[in-house]
Amino acid sequence: MTTRNSVTAIEGITVGHATDLEAGTGCTVILCPEGTVGGVDQRGGAPGTRETDLLRPLHVVEHVDAIVLAGGSAYGLAAADGVMHYLRERERGYRTRSGVRVPIVPAAILYDLEVGRADRFPDAAMGYRAAESASDDDVTQGSIGVGTGCRIAALFGNARATKGGIGSAAVYLPGGLIVAALIAVNTVGEVLAEDGTILAGLRAETGVGYTPILEALKLTPPPTSSNTVIGVIATNAKLSKEHTNIVAQMAHDGLARAVRPSHTLYDGDTLFALSTGQVLADTTLVGAFAAEMTARAIRDAVLSATSLGGVIALRQAL
Repeated sequence: MTTRNSVTAIEGITVGHATDLEAGTGCTVILCPEGTVGGVDQRGGAPGTRETDLLRPLHVVEHVDAIVLAGGSAYGLAAADGVMHYLRERERGYRTRSGVRVPIVPAAILYDLEVGRADRFPDAAMGYRAAESASDDDVTQGSIGVGTGCRIAALFGNARATKGGIGSAAVYLPGGLIVAALIAVNTVGEVLAEDGTILAGLRAETGVGYTPILEALKLTPPPTSSNTVIGVIATNAKLSKEHTNIVAQMAHDGLARAVRPSHTLYDGDTLFALSTGQVLADTTLVGAFAAEMTARAIRDAVLSATSLGGVIALRQAL
């Protein structure tokens, strides 16, 4: 049996990227099998989102058709329009009483306007292309799709930042349970290795090693709009809407383990959770490994990233 080390390990989940290297931006689309339950947890003071309220408990819609992760700041939310058109052509979506199909496509964006061009953004056409390209192959990681223009610790601009990107990871557990994450890393803070050392962050003025971000923050406040970690946790567990939201909450623990600091006033950290409902499993187990996969995906994003727009990637600086 072939096993995938990405979010496409979940049967029925497919992922597509669309990338504009000249503009330094892109989007990533996660298409869901019918009946997928969605949840969300948003933290930090600068979110850019669409249709997240309907994923919370007490609201009528339970199932989602796709999730969109995009660059372009708030402009990038337009990419979800293209995904809606793609799904409508395939008669996917919430069926209203009159029989009309309305695709449910929550989205989150990150700020990447200081890499490449600041006058071109993900739009409906790009969202449609990403959906059209979606497959169940292992997800391509690094500086692609929503990860194209991501940066880490850009406190003093591109020259001292480290290139971010998109990463994914999956774990196979007893009973056929799978938990996976797909995370775009565009952080105020530094990314930590498993042992707590700085894996990627604010480059030292000497060009060798990193300046701890907490030391730098004592002297310089962070940029007010140029950050955010966004992503998706997916599992084949059968979870209620309430429990899917709990998984999204728990996944943020992994974000906090891998990024220091996280959930700041200047981040719009947003994690979606998806449950495809194929395996009975305990919610706490799913959430615990959701956090682990989130941290692993964040580190994989850094290790897979390539330099772009004057931002040097870790792999090209070693």
